[in-house]
Amino acid sequence: MKLWHIAILSALLAVAAGVVRAYPPVPRGEMRQYVPAARAASEATLLFTGDIMLSRSVGAKMAALDDWQWPFTAIASTTRSADLAFGNLETTISKRGSANGCGYCFRADPRVVEGLSWAGFDVLSVANNHIGDYGPDAFVDTLQYLAASDISVAGGGRDLSEARAPIVRTVGNTRVAYLAYTNLLPASVCATDTKAGANCFDNERMRADIARAREAADVVAVSFHTGTEYEPQHNAFQERVYRAAIDAGANLVVGHHPHVVQDMEQYRAGWIIYSLGNFVFDQTFSEATVRGSMLEATVRDGAIRSVELVPVMLSRDYRVSPILR
Repeated sequence: MKLWHIAILSALLAVAAGVVRAYPPVPRGEMRQYVPAARAASEATLLFTGDIMLSRSVGAKMAALDDWQWPFTAIASTTRSADLAFGNLETTISKRGSANGCGYCFRADPRVVEGLSWAGFDVLSVANNHIGDYGPDAFVDTLQYLAASDISVAGGGRDLSEARAPIVRTVGNTRVAYLAYTNLLPASVCATDTKAGANCFDNERMRADIARAREAADVVAVSFHTGTEYEPQHNAFQERVYRAAIDAGANLVVGHHPHVVQDMEQYRAGWIIYSLGNFVFDQTFSEATVRGSMLEATVRDGAIRSVELVPVMLSRDYRVSPILR
């Protein structure tokens, strides 16, 4: 039996067993449109993407084309078909502020919100190491621009209470809560009781937040921004914290920051994907940084029924496409 026969058979067996589904690798350069599987009327689809950076070379490309939907034009049919779409927004959105001395500082033109909204994003995390790149004014502007486009913000707010609050949405007959954290920011960018900022990780607070989210929702999804950049395997800190989130009551943990896809596991009653890699970025210098994943979770009757990794590829001109592996 040929290797590709074995890979297809394995994928079919995984689907039949109701476990995580992932397809065998696609040959270099071969792209096909990903088509979501048919689902029952009572089911809903949650989609999670990797890092979204709309500054630097990506922003310059959109500005040159005067096309703020550009990065999503090959994938919008997929992201918009999800009942809820979530991503990590790894840039500020503002015309204000000044770079705070960061080695790589990201600030996107406010017109990028047009593309995010058009692509169907419902919730975006701002709990990451670049959300403070241009200071507090740019941070607050980011919250305001997203809110004006009806995109909810997880992991950040005008004070700590808002930054910690779960974003709760109902799809079908399932209530879904989103929380987001990072441990990669200085205290000056972390939200406090009196200051706007990101939701910086504290284990006891995370456990309390998840318990609170469980009271308001059936499914709790936690986004965490940490790990080692460009490392394909998760580290001990990620494993300890992500599993602790499941132990506290989360159903799903999705990781960001490494810029490459990392491993996935089913842990107790939950699922962990340690890193989804890049979604939209200008890191086209390696095969690993242009190949990311989306996570598609099917929910029904208040529970996750299946999860699937959907591979994506970034082009040299910063468009992301789903690929059927």
